[in-house]
Amino acid sequence: MRVLVCGGAGYIGSNMASVLTSAGYEPVVYDNLSTGHHLAVKDAEFVKGDLNDYQLLLKTLRDYRIQAVFHFAAFIEVGESVQLPLKYYRNNLSNTQNLLWAMEQADVQIFIFSSSAAVYGILEKTPINENAPKRPINPYGSTKLAVEQMCYYQSQTGRLRYAALRYFNAAGAGSDATLGEDHRPESHLIPLTIAAAMGKRRDIQIFGTDYPTPDGTCIRDYIHVDDLCTAHLLALEKLAGSNKNKSSELIYNLGNGKGYSVKEVIETVRQISGKDFQVLPVQRRPGDPPVLTSDASKAKTELGWDIKFPKLEQIVESAWQWHNQHPKGYED
Repeated sequence: MRVLVCGGAGYIGSNMASVLTSAGYEPVVYDNLSTGHHLAVKDAEFVKGDLNDYQLLLKTLRDYRIQAVFHFAAFIEVGESVQLPLKYYRNNLSNTQNLLWAMEQADVQIFIFSSSAAVYGILEKTPINENAPKRPINPYGSTKLAVEQMCYYQSQTGRLRYAALRYFNAAGAGSDATLGEDHRPESHLIPLTIAAAMGKRRDIQIFGTDYPTPDGTCIRDYIHVDDLCTAHLLALEKLAGSNKNKSSELIYNLGNGKGYSVKEVIETVRQISGKDFQVLPVQRRPGDPPVLTSDASKAKTELGWDIKFPKLEQIVESAWQWHNQHPKGYED
């Protein structure tokens, strides 16, 4: 089966392309390289293109005889989405509609969508399951939920079978620590803390130390990128085996189910790296809930998903390996 991996030069997309290749699929990476890295593509076929280019999308789907599409090409910075909401609605929503329209014209029915826990907003009860209220509090989360709704209605026509996979915090380096996280700018806690341990940052900031948690810092759910990609592969297999003439939707949370505090992450990086660095407590950020963890039991039950890297130490160790082997990231 040939599959199109939109955003396949990015962090999760490049890992997904590698997992697909190992599983015997033929991935074709489609990426405009605005935030991705060509060096992360490795052996997959590569098409440089933007999701707003309908004709190129249609040509790619037809020329490569694509049978399924993965979508990792959204913008992901929550803060930026608040400052530039139209940028996010254009890329995350309008461009995804463009992709789905090209898929319909090319008769490609299987779609695996990279959604987010941001669709839930701030909830009082954790862990969060798939039936929890959806009240996104920023344009990023709103665009993810809007795409899910668009997929649902399209699936009701019988012309789309889709999975919406709601991530919590993807982390670590996949494919034996050869494919890592290189966002520019970086906003994720683990790579930022590793940068401090490597002497590339003056300090690491903790946004609030007075939360109602055991150590006063926020608790988040981290999932290794290899485990994340395995869940996508299982979703693809389930959709491919479903009835082509019947609507099919898969909605799953993807997380570890266990949370780690900011201080725990920092201490784990210290232990793994053997390095010390300055930690600077600062004021809380608005909108940060004290605890955000997943109930991913549905994916485990229905997909047979088995998390192989549940420990924070395993996640940080793989990331530490990659960043030390690539001190300047992907130099392309």
